[in-house]
Amino acid sequence: MTVLVTGATGNVGRLVVRRLHDAGLPVRAMTRTSLHPDLPRAVEVVHGDLAFPDTLTDALRGVDRLYLFPVPGAASEVVRRAVEAGVRRIVTLSSAAVTGGYDTDFHLPVEQAVESSGVEWTHVRPGEFALNKLWLWGPSIRTGNIVRDPEPEAAWYPTHEADIADVAVAALLGDGHAGTAHTFGGPELISHREQVEAISRALGREIRFEVVTPEEAREHYRAQGGFAADNADMLLGFTDYSGGDADADTWAEAAEPTGPDGAPATASEVTGRPARTFAEWARDHADDFR
Repeated sequence: MTVLVTGATGNVGRLVVRRLHDAGLPVRAMTRTSLHPDLPRAVEVVHGDLAFPDTLTDALRGVDRLYLFPVPGAASEVVRRAVEAGVRRIVTLSSAAVTGGYDTDFHLPVEQAVESSGVEWTHVRPGEFALNKLWLWGPSIRTGNIVRDPEPEAAWYPTHEADIADVAVAALLGDGHAGTAHTFGGPELISHREQVEAISRALGREIRFEVVTPEEAREHYRAQGGFAADNADMLLGFTDYSGGDADADTWAEAAEPTGPDGAPATASEVTGRPARTFAEWARDHADDFR
């Protein structure tokens, strides 16, 4: 059994590669940016770009299981080529926003292409990535030990990317996941202020929380560039996936369905291990905040 991991240098993909490698399985890591990624030396690395299916021939050769990073534009053709190459199980990295009906043009088309392929499929639908806070708050913490945010008491269930990888690997290797969409979040409801406090403890230094207006936060994130600039409007509640007006908390709650107690499912329902807390995530990323 050979597993192809696309998006293998991404925040989740690289963890999927390492877990498969550590399990002693033949794993092939596909990357479009580098043939020398930070992956175990024994892992076979191939070049390929999901946006250009013609580049996938070598990557797909001899593969029977596929971890699929979401690239919607060419998803149908990518899946068709994968099936023709012999892939019999596909696990997609998706989003809880699909479950809530907010994501109709990015992750959903990839899911639909996989479901119509005729092979075993599983969708991994995490909610809010804890990593969002590294991308949003990291620059100001590194340069000034400060977080500027309009909603200190806003709270949700941020998810450690390691839990996302664990669910994906369970679906790639285990039985009982076919035809299932695993939708889950982190194990605790934690406010923005509490998240900053957890990061502060992980760093061993004080981080000041400055409450600003949503408009001020948007300008701050736009000035940072990258993820913060690209997602400022959506994350601050100015727009939702469909382009309309939305409240950020309402969007988050609708995008990530909850159980009878108001909390979303966690990775533990799939992995059998406790889901990682935000404090654990902060400790794991302390050096990134430095």
